[in-house]
Amino acid sequence: MSSATDPALEALRQRLEKQHLGDPQLIELLMAALLGQGHVLLEGAPGLGKTRLLRGLAQAVDLDFQRVQGTPDLMPGDVTGGDILDQVNGVGSFRFEKGPLFTQVCLFDEINRATPRTQAALLEAMAERQVTVGGVSHALPQPFLVAATQNPIELEGTYPLPEAQLDRFLFQLFVKSPSTETLVDIFRMDQDHASTAPAVLDAPKLLTLQANAAALPVADTFLQQLAVILRATDPQHESAPQLVHESVSWGASPRGGLAALAGARGLALLRGRGHVAPEDLRDALFPALRHRVLLRYEAAASGITGDTVLEAVLQKHPLQ
Repeated sequence: MSSATDPALEALRQRLEKQHLGDPQLIELLMAALLGQGHVLLEGAPGLGKTRLLRGLAQAVDLDFQRVQGTPDLMPGDVTGGDILDQVNGVGSFRFEKGPLFTQVCLFDEINRATPRTQAALLEAMAERQVTVGGVSHALPQPFLVAATQNPIELEGTYPLPEAQLDRFLFQLFVKSPSTETLVDIFRMDQDHASTAPAVLDAPKLLTLQANAAALPVADTFLQQLAVILRATDPQHESAPQLVHESVSWGASPRGGLAALAGARGLALLRGRGHVAPEDLRDALFPALRHRVLLRYEAAASGITGDTVLEAVLQKHPLQ
């Protein structure tokens, strides 16, 4: 496999960095999740460009894009679609009407404003790339990415995502507020340029790149270290640091380890490597595991975060 970054990936990175200024790490991790065939949970205050970033990603890769607004009255069928009764010559028959989930990039805006019943409608789609209605399964388009957003400063009228839902997201990414200098650049920026620029990738090319990423080898020593780190997030395990015993109610799942590996492979491909290096796995650990470490209420109220816990774990079990 080539040791150079694919030109199309580099062009995509440059396009997104010009569109979403001041946070190249966010762009890199978003692209790594896409290459790792995973879904992303974006958290940030309103007005930071989350929707624009995802729409720009879909346009740059020539993928279909749909946006769903999370509200308390949103029903599962509004997202997945459902059976519709047709009448032809007085004879009724049901046909499946696809919902907005049948797209290649689905942005679920403010997902925590939707009820648990509607949130649960995404579980099968995110895990199995299909939707089942009336006992019939319908395959979703490929590639398929769900990008959900959460607003961290408005908590009234929201429904926190349950553990099973959080576990479906490959990465949780934080969208930072821009610096003063970046704000000036944003004010100068041509807001319409991204929507008219030609795509730099297409779906078949992306599927090939995803397959290339999945095939990148990971050394057994890294797998062993990742397993140790994962077990050390469990408060019942003897290898866990004291902070985990005191603050964590449930550690990261095996799916979290698989997510870290998928993200690390995506980062390695982006960085032009033919194998996963320690820095690739290290950079993928926090976004892959931070939302899978479930804190006790007292710990969360005192300001401890998933990142705080993971820092303590890596201090005791460094990745080398």
